Amino acid sequence: MKRRYWLMKSEPSAFSIEHLKERPGGVEHWDGVRNFQVRNMMRDDMRLGDQAFFYHSSCKEPGIVGVVEIVRTGYPDCTAWDPDAEHFDPRSTPERPIWYMVDVRLVSQFRDPVTLRELRRHPVLSGMQALARGNRLSITPVSDMQWRAVLDLAGT
Repeated sequence: MKRRYWLMKSEPSAFSIEHLKERPGGVEHWDGVRNFQVRNMMRDDMRLGDQAFFYHSSCKEPGIVGVVEIVRTGYPDCTAWDPDAEHFDPRSTPERPIWYMVDVRLVSQFRDPVTLRELRRHPVLSGMQALARGNRLSITPVSDMQWRAVLDLAGT
């Protein structure tokens, strides 16, 4: 099957690419998603070997800071079952999970971030879902052409 590409947003104060780099093998689960559309992408659409841009959001200089690979496909997000967890959801149980997560592995960290400003200026990226006005999704698909354009901007 053809590899798919994604953009995954995280606030660096919550979980940054540096945090991922510190994990054993550069692998960590991508948890805490509480949006049904994004949950469905993680549960139904992401496949082993798919790659994603790691995007730092809600920070001084938002932008793409590296690439991750999906190393475990969608499975129930256990943080929803922990009453002490930030993303606890009492409606979700191990028997009837509502929320899902995937595991990602760090592939590369860009020498310099590809900033939101740079992304918005590139004509090929004008249709990128993550850049659309009003988009609030933390994970969005990226086309092959958009993927290559961002990698060119990153100098990889």
